[in-house]
Amino acid sequence: MSIRHLDSIFKPKRVAVVGASDSPQGVGYAVLRNMIGAGFDGVVYPVNAKRESVQGIAAYASVMDLPNTPDLALVCTPAPTVLGVVKQCAKAGIKGVVIISAGFRETGPAGLAVEQEILHVARQHDMRVVGPNCLGVITPRLGLNASFTVGMPGDGNIAFISQSGALGTSVLDWAQKKGIGLSHFVSVGNMMDTGFPDLIDYFGQDPRTKSLILYIESIVDARRFVSAARAFTRTMPIIAYKAGRFAQSAAAAASHTGALMGADDVHDAAFRRAGIERVFEIDDLFDCAELLGRQKPPSHGRLAILTNAGGPGVMATDALLARDGELAELEPATIEKLNGCLPAAWSHGNPIDVLGDATSQRYADAAELVLADPGVDALLVILTPQAMTDGQEVARRIGEVAGNTNKPVLGAWLGGASVEAGRLMLTQHNVPSYPSPERAIRGFMHLVSYSQNIQTLYETPSVVPIKGLGSHGGGGPLAGKPDTMLSEIDSKKLFQDFGIPVAMAEPASDADQAVALADAMGYPVVMKVRSPQITHKTDVGGVALGLEDKDAVCGAFARITESAARLRPEALIQGVSIQPMIGGRNGVEMILGVKKDPVFGAVLLAGMGGVTAEVLKDRVLGIPPLNERLARRMLESLRCWPLLAGYRGRPPVDIDGLIEVLIHLSFLVAEAPNIKELDINPLLVTPTGVTALDARIITDDTPGSPDAHYSHLAVRPYPMEYTEKAVLEDGVEVMFRAIRPEDEPRWHELLASCSAESLRARFFSTIGKTTHKMATRYCYIDYDREMAIVALINEGDSKRMIGVGRLVADPDHTDAEYAILVADKWQGHGLGNMLTSYCLKTAQHWGIQRVYGGTMIDNRRMIATFKEQGFDVVTESEEGMVFADRVV
Repeated sequence: MSIRHLDSIFKPKRVAVVGASDSPQGVGYAVLRNMIGAGFDGVVYPVNAKRESVQGIAAYASVMDLPNTPDLALVCTPAPTVLGVVKQCAKAGIKGVVIISAGFRETGPAGLAVEQEILHVARQHDMRVVGPNCLGVITPRLGLNASFTVGMPGDGNIAFISQSGALGTSVLDWAQKKGIGLSHFVSVGNMMDTGFPDLIDYFGQDPRTKSLILYIESIVDARRFVSAARAFTRTMPIIAYKAGRFAQSAAAAASHTGALMGADDVHDAAFRRAGIERVFEIDDLFDCAELLGRQKPPSHGRLAILTNAGGPGVMATDALLARDGELAELEPATIEKLNGCLPAAWSHGNPIDVLGDATSQRYADAAELVLADPGVDALLVILTPQAMTDGQEVARRIGEVAGNTNKPVLGAWLGGASVEAGRLMLTQHNVPSYPSPERAIRGFMHLVSYSQNIQTLYETPSVVPIKGLGSHGGGGPLAGKPDTMLSEIDSKKLFQDFGIPVAMAEPASDADQAVALADAMGYPVVMKVRSPQITHKTDVGGVALGLEDKDAVCGAFARITESAARLRPEALIQGVSIQPMIGGRNGVEMILGVKKDPVFGAVLLAGMGGVTAEVLKDRVLGIPPLNERLARRMLESLRCWPLLAGYRGRPPVDIDGLIEVLIHLSFLVAEAPNIKELDINPLLVTPTGVTALDARIITDDTPGSPDAHYSHLAVRPYPMEYTEKAVLEDGVEVMFRAIRPEDEPRWHELLASCSAESLRARFFSTIGKTTHKMATRYCYIDYDREMAIVALINEGDSKRMIGVGRLVADPDHTDAEYAILVADKWQGHGLGNMLTSYCLKTAQHWGIQRVYGGTMIDNRRMIATFKEQGFDVVTESEEGMVFADRVV
């Protein structure tokens, strides 16, 4: 997650064009022409060893001959020469390079080897590289067109990162035609050095960028990508188009989970976890980016439709309901007020048809009343050209109304040239405008989806007790079991270790043993074939249910073993397994599973289970680790959710128990990186409990114990290793651990217990009543990027938060800013010093090199803590601040 030296690429003052050309057919010609013709205010140096001048500008033989060191070099020379050029750039001290030239990894192993040599040179000399095999970069505000595109987009607040140069040129051309401005454009090419995570981080710190568009063909470093995206989407939207949706990745799957989990489904799950809004039409990219960047996301999705024609209102309603949207129901008081300002023939409901002779005043009055309705979350205004209606004036009045509300307002001005001025007026008032009701609804549903996703990600989860986690002697639970398929019995034993209830099975090698086990368990029982080669037992007649007596068991043993041997003659039939027959009225058969995705690592699955799981395909994917809210959201998105929640008189199943199993499965996945595929199918969920009836685990040759960073997961799990107990000066025991989202209520209590003076010393401003939105910034953190250590004491049966220390790392993960807050009652007990010491130890373990912080000049306790902990302290008396830093 490095943004080091990216300013050299996106904010250069001097640029060298290596391979600049006079030939209009050459890339070097187009790049130099764009650099000198787009209004760049810096210096441009053409570099061409064979010419004295290029395009009328004095040329230089190499970058070594330039009068001043450029910030950026644009390399347009043939592939075989690029390594030498990059070496010269390194020797000249150039920190930014864009390699436009093609002919590297895309050509095969030899090209890849050259690419790796270039990367080695870049890393050795602390250079940043975009490309190779790319279109270039553009920063319109600076007049920087370091590309071979045709034309230059206007200045705007949307950054666009494209993995396809060809598509990039098309979209740029389309954006110019539509008058859509960009803050930056980057064609990343082969992403040898600078990739999506670096650029997301960089543009996240750019004050001119308000939204981000990604065109993605493949993701290389999923962990860094998800982390960067999560940081960006806390405050600004990311809209992504992912190409290659229908890869046939499930053909060779060995489990139900593998067959149900396609590559595109995994990307969907990862995007949701990162807060990214995905679109499936190129047309939606900029529509969505403008909408999400301009409009505050609605609290809910109830839409009101205001129109001067009935037909378009019906079209909008149809489009809304087809996408599972919600048409707002107007309150009686609102309808009464509308009766007072609209003709008697108005529609008296939603859509609000203000009739074809509507004036701008009628539109504005109706819009104000509808937006004031508490049951309305957003408004779509539709206008069709009528002789009595001034589309431009209506747009102006609607723009004024939109400026006085915090609810989203969208416009659909239908028609051609006659409404063009009205659309432009809407745009000038920051009201998104669309050419059709359907397209407006599509945009609105993206806004709703984005809003709901962000709200869910940062909704306070309930505390779920984690119990029954077995000890594995310091190794992973599947250490020493590579490339194997665990038996059902071994799989269930592991699930038991992780607190997942199972119907335990016992092995039987012959009919007599099977009968003895059944007698001991009590009838009825279930019998299943036992073979390491047979994964889908039902397919070979390998399952018998509800066996009521000895004769039924003997008969089933003969049928199952004969059928399995006949249908799978190559399989080793080891006998059968016997387990109690567990039923339950109003039960639902579910499937829970895990699959290791080559990009995003371990992925969880939940859905309708049983033998029809692959037919029904009612399933949802989630990226571990899970908390209560994320697990619940997965279940709520299933089509079978009404059955789980209670449907037509059926009692609800044990949803809390099901959520608990999902979370425990998430823990298992974190601790066992060599799980390739895992099935619990069926998982029987009844009103009184949850039981795994069948199970299988397939491992690969990954080490069986997780590394320190849990690199087999796309999201860093909760760092349990940062938990430690200590004793304060007065003998009170305190626990230090990393903060959790579930700590939000304790965080609110901590801040409520602090004086205004203590809060001002921590936040450098007055803090009013704390809100959930404020808490999400401090309690919902990415443990790859920041760490908050809380101090907890026992208070009866609960724990109270009495202090918190926070480390926020820079994107390069070398420096971290430190801050601390201690409850007033616990100041002067040595807690601040202990918490600071523990945070410094955490920073060292976390790989941070330098910690820095600041406080007000009158905060004597904090200044004393800084000094006692070895910080270098500098006082800025004019600013009334003290700044401190130390090497870790």
